[in-house]
Amino acid sequence: MAIARALVSKPTVMFPDEPTGNLDSITSAEILELMHSSIEAYGQTTVMVTHDPHAAAIAERILFLAPGGSFATSAPPKPLRSSFAMQEVSGR
Repeated sequence: MAIARALVSKPTVMFPDEPTGNLDSITSAEILELMHSSIEAYGQTTVMVTHDPHAAAIAERILFLAPGGSFATSAPPKPLRSSFAMQEVSGR
């Protein structure tokens, strides 16, 4: 319901925080597809916070944040590459 409320007004910028958190993989994929379609259809910008490499993989650009610094990439990400980068930045 929160996603529907956010999309109904067709905002220029959306700020979803862990939009796929606590969802099963099928529902997560559906939510990510809905967000991606909205971005394409309405020319929206989405600034998403996530720990999920699959969610991050829909992005055109990722900024990895870590204590004491950050690492950014502008290459179109892939889930596995995103996961490794998350581990590298977090020191795990």
